[in-house]
Amino acid sequence: MSSTDAPARVGVLAPMPSEMQPVVKAMGLHRGDGDAYYRGRVGTSEVTAGRTGIGTKRATEAATRLLDAAAVDHVIVVGIAGGMGSTKVGEVLFPEIAVDKQSGTEYRATPFGGVVVQGKLVTHDDFDMGPGEHHRLVADGFVAVDMETAAIAAVCAGRDVPWLAVRSISDLVGVTPGDVIDLANPDGSPNVKASVRYLLTKPWRIPKLAKLAVDARGAANGAARAAARSLGARS
Repeated sequence: MSSTDAPARVGVLAPMPSEMQPVVKAMGLHRGDGDAYYRGRVGTSEVTAGRTGIGTKRATEAATRLLDAAAVDHVIVVGIAGGMGSTKVGEVLFPEIAVDKQSGTEYRATPFGGVVVQGKLVTHDDFDMGPGEHHRLVADGFVAVDMETAAIAAVCAGRDVPWLAVRSISDLVGVTPGDVIDLANPDGSPNVKASVRYLLTKPWRIPKLAKLAVDARGAANGAARAAARSLGARS
């Protein structure tokens, strides 16, 4: 396969339901009764897509399950990310390198379909990043942070399966309160009780949370459309 060819068999992983549903819509995927994955064809590619949940452990497990369950030529990670440096909310990124913050291991993406990869993304489980660390990462050329990509890339590297990440900026590091991660369950679904408690005890944050929700929805849609276009979808 050349760098301009779309893979014949693609596995797509998105962390949360709010990130997966735009993928399903943009790629025209469907799930049969009892099937753990969404499936369909995008351009010339057969697509199998599933959710990971939030964080590196769940991402590792989900990537392993996907590669055990389906013959895949390429894995695409799709979803939202926190922006750093000069990145802007709504900007779609195809990171060239994903770095596991804990181990320091770097994983290099393999593009296709004319996609140009650039910039570095760091993956870690600590949602709240201090200003000192933030500034150091920006100085080192990082443009975004997420909680899954490097973990998925590690599984792919162990199986000799190339990967590509499509991440759209939903918010900026240092702006979003770190405790909002508690408003989601580990599988990425909304934690209703925690959300109600949060809004009752911190009502002054309601406007910021409302804006974050709108920006996150727009970013998830943007990432999904970009991933679909990379496979030849007409969108």
